[in-house]
Amino acid sequence: MKKFYIIGFILLLFFDTFGQTNFKLTALSALPFEISFDWLIRIFSHGWAYLVILGYTGAFMTWMVLLKKAPVGPAFAASHLQVVTVMLVSVIVFNEQVTLTRLLGGLCIIIGIIFLALAEQKLQCKK
Repeated sequence: MKKFYIIGFILLLFFDTFGQTNFKLTALSALPFEISFDWLIRIFSHGWAYLVILGYTGAFMTWMVLLKKAPVGPAFAASHLQVVTVMLVSVIVFNEQVTLTRLLGGLCIIIGIIFLALAEQKLQCKK
């Protein structure tokens, strides 16, 4: 069952990161922002928008399968690891900077997930 969780969370992380990255690529390709029909056409004339749909669909389906099997607390926490992966991908794809605040925030997310996983493991051992 552990292998199932690991593979599932890696897939969820991939789809979430993929969707978020393509969401930003879509926004950048549709600039300048304006509330108009032409802007909507610009959004959907680029392939990025369809990759966003693919990414979010994959994330949703993976999340639904995981929720059937995984404990909700650690699963919910682990699903937020995508904040860290999106930050790392943004450094490569968008040339964004990792500031000390972002680094500390990412570290807090990772530490929180580890603590929740350890707490869940302790609960499982007591049962």
